[in-house]
Amino acid sequence: MYAEISGGGQPLILVHGLGGSTRWWARNVPALARSCRVHVIDLPGFGRSRGQRFVLRDAAGLLVRMMDQLGLTRTSIIGHSMGGLIVAFIAAQFPERVERLVLVDAAVLPLDRLSRRQVWRMVQRLTRLPLRLLLVLGTDAMRAGPVTVIKALRELRSMDIRLDLARIEAHTLILWGEHDATLPLAVGQQLHGYLPQAAFQIIAGAGHIPMWERPTAFNQAVIQFLERGNSATPMQG
Repeated sequence: MYAEISGGGQPLILVHGLGGSTRWWARNVPALARSCRVHVIDLPGFGRSRGQRFVLRDAAGLLVRMMDQLGLTRTSIIGHSMGGLIVAFIAAQFPERVERLVLVDAAVLPLDRLSRRQVWRMVQRLTRLPLRLLLVLGTDAMRAGPVTVIKALRELRSMDIRLDLARIEAHTLILWGEHDATLPLAVGQQLHGYLPQAAFQIIAGAGHIPMWERPTAFNQAVIQFLERGNSATPMQG
């Protein structure tokens, strides 16, 4: 897998979502790298790892093997959307390997078919995104190709790790965009119900990609969490 490494300090891995790449974290790495050694990866079949076959159920094992190759016995991990499902599965299956876990608008729960209303909301939200972000989303999706994207989406619909979530031991933060039209806020709240020990924080004004749409708020939330760990009382805001 293609990876970029920045900064020094405690290790931190960033895992993108469906159709994404390392570029989705461009507004976060400089801030996070001030206190962490940040590893940003392209999942197989995406970004600069394109040409490889992507299998959702194999992704967690591949990341753990990558950690072994990098000498990372224990690390904090952030996963967005589909990447959130992958890192949650790592935290459940290999609890000794995960220090802190951040789930960002994570597709951890089984996906339902999108209603017409959800599709319309997604279209409306796309028209409000910055042109630069739209270009990143479009070019990354084209690089991955429709076969990889559609296959991954089908796997997302069928993969169910709800019973595994109880095995997660890592301090966990759930971050959710206030106006996410892809995975609405209610989905995040439902996920929090499966992880009641986790902290929960809303990124005001953000949609499905809060790390790009509201990078300052996102970076502050992550840095604060990594520095102080979990709170007994879930955070809101």
